[in-house]
Amino acid sequence: MRKLLVAATAFMAGTGVAVAQDLTAGATSYKKCAACHDVGPTAKNKVGPVLNGLDGRKSGTIAGYNYSDANKGSGITWNEESFLDYIKDPKAKIPNTKMAFAGIKNETEAKALWAYLKQYDAEGKTK
Repeated sequence: MRKLLVAATAFMAGTGVAVAQDLTAGATSYKKCAACHDVGPTAKNKVGPVLNGLDGRKSGTIAGYNYSDANKGSGITWNEESFLDYIKDPKAKIPNTKMAFAGIKNETEAKALWAYLKQYDAEGKTK
């Protein structure tokens, strides 16, 4: 029993380190997005919409942002799967979107970026 407890504790500690690494890597990757998108408690729409509360949000729904018809009609609800599919090649996923970004092809980087973004709730507070 003691061995199981030690193993479980070690796993949980290692998982915490991995999450912290993902968030750090995600923050670095987010720098590619920051010119057009904002996140956090003081976030404002820029060339692209605010990314607060992205997890579970329907595409094209941030108030005050002028989305393309393609984005509004995409039917996407953002979650890890839809984000990873989209961020590889945004224009291929939503043709005629205004997003002029080549994408992130590296899955590890894309997952770290998702981990970073999903930590922000709709008000820009970290969960």
